[in-house]
Amino acid sequence: MSVVDLVGKTPIVSLEKLSLASGARVWAKAEFLNPSGSVKDRAAKYMILEGLRSGNFGPERALIDATSGNTGVAYAMIGAALGRRVILHMPANANYERKALIRAYGAEIFETDPLEGSDGAFISAQKEYLENPDKYFFPNQYHNPANPLAHYQSTGPEIWEQTQGQVTHFVNSLGTSGTFIGTARYLKEKNQAVKTIIVQPDSPFHGIEGTKHMDTTLKPSIYDISLVDGQETVSTSQAIFMAKKLAREEGLLVGISAGANVTVALRMAARLSQAEQVVTILGDSGSRYLSDGTWDE
Repeated sequence: MSVVDLVGKTPIVSLEKLSLASGARVWAKAEFLNPSGSVKDRAAKYMILEGLRSGNFGPERALIDATSGNTGVAYAMIGAALGRRVILHMPANANYERKALIRAYGAEIFETDPLEGSDGAFISAQKEYLENPDKYFFPNQYHNPANPLAHYQSTGPEIWEQTQGQVTHFVNSLGTSGTFIGTARYLKEKNQAVKTIIVQPDSPFHGIEGTKHMDTTLKPSIYDISLVDGQETVSTSQAIFMAKKLAREEGLLVGISAGANVTVALRMAARLSQAEQVVTILGDSGSRYLSDGTWDE
């Protein structure tokens, strides 16, 4: 067994205290328990293994891709386990802890214009790949079908089994959209009545790292709007407030996107009956945000 085999099979946690006054039960899938610490381990594993199977990720090629952090950490971890070089393009203002983790695994970082965000990092990585296609394996996480497939074949089935098929609502924010799309597709195939809700920042200029304001960004080709039943918006301050509550009331030290997801999950649960069950994702650990002052108060 290698570290790659440890990806997935994460538990779901009932938010007993925070959902006490809600109608529906709220479950949160503890994706921060994946080996590199985030939900992105799943997609990185699938994309890399598909690259190896297809021959696109030959031993002479380095992996190159754009990331805002978590997928990069996952690439770096798996690259280290496989003995492969990993080069990541990411905004210069990306979270300190994520950069430190990537470098700890031995991967290289090429910093891009912080004002251009994750879109600028993608354009930079794609340009380097197109100019030197024989040097690189480019998973292209925003456009790689193996990204949502990872969640269709693992996250979705795990949620279905863990809720004994009783899940009625699935709530998640969007980055590449792979987690939402793959999971929603599986759950709707199992039960078309399952409602799938996306979480959006309330502004293009927000601090919910790893989350896209989809109306103002380059849309991933893997994003399938037909799987979206509804949308709820969250402010950065609401997401941070909830992340703190999760730590201090549930003992779950998770990231800001998890705070956004739980904010919406609880908001929805309050409108539902006790017979319904809402599932959301705790995408990464709050330990990745210690340097930005989030937990200082």
